Amino acid sequence: MTKVRVSMEVNQQMRDAQIEPRMLLVSFLREELGLTGTHVGCETTNCGACTVLLDGRGVKSCTVLALQAEGKKVTTIEGIGTAENLNPIQLAFWEKHGLQCGFCTPGMILASYELLEVEPDPDEKVIREALSGNLCRCTGYVNIIKSVKYAAKLRKKGMRGLRKGAA
Repeated sequence: MTKVRVSMEVNQQMRDAQIEPRMLLVSFLREELGLTGTHVGCETTNCGACTVLLDGRGVKSCTVLALQAEGKKVTTIEGIGTAENLNPIQLAFWEKHGLQCGFCTPGMILASYELLEVEPDPDEKVIREALSGNLCRCTGYVNIIKSVKYAAKLRKKGMRGLRKGAA
């Protein structure tokens, strides 16, 4: 198959590669760029484990062609914080036990990130609606909801770039 060049900003770095036109964005991120925080779950948009931000909007990268991201900004879980410098949402999921096995966590965090960008103080109903496209088979969502509420408080206080245990 003929390869084509694709170029996009991923986690604030310009990235380009020669790919097959049918390559999915999730495959581009994982296989071409080595960003394995984006998980492949159902491959049908049902689970949300592959959620990334495309120009600030959450998308299921298992059904987006890499070519559709041409010239756009992609943010993965690796792009919002590090182990040494957690994003408030990552810290909130850590401190409020919003994860168990961790498989859905990157998608949940990015869906929460998108939500908190547009609704800085969401109630439980709004949180549940915003996360409705992301499935967790472990937690029952109670601690995920608590995590998002706590993240909203941390962001409201202007806390950014936190270390675990620092809040």
